[in-house]
Amino acid sequence: MSQEQTDGGGSGTAPTGAELPEYAERVLDVADLIPPGRVMTYGDIAEWLGDGGPRQVGRVMALYGSAVPWWRVVRSDGTLLPAHELRALDHYRTEGTPLREASHRAEGHIPRVDMRRARWDGGGQAEAAPDEGRGPGEPGGSPPAPPLA
Repeated sequence: MSQEQTDGGGSGTAPTGAELPEYAERVLDVADLIPPGRVMTYGDIAEWLGDGGPRQVGRVMALYGSAVPWWRVVRSDGTLLPAHELRALDHYRTEGTPLREASHRAEGHIPRVDMRRARWDGGGQAEAAPDEGRGPGEPGGSPPAPPLA
């Protein structure tokens, strides 16, 4: 695990091995699959797993998220994680994640993730550019298929 993965996201320390709850392990495995420059929402991950909901995924990320690229799991409106905005923004800019500039009226002028372009459906599009179409896994669509091993 790199330093960049341990300095943000969850405030809790991830337990090792068998101490990690099975659901948490599954959530973190999905978060780990999200390619650089792409994001999934808390709800996307719950849908992918077919278990829990956005709040359960959020709880896992809050407790254990520092073990994975936490900045790639976002709110559905693309707003950055409160208190972690600047660290997340650094990661997004480094990875080329599509962003939408904040309006001048927005507090702090912090941009949001451009969900239309950055959202990853979990399918075979890991290599696709962030501005390409999404297909299955879009809101209201079929759940994303797990990538082939």
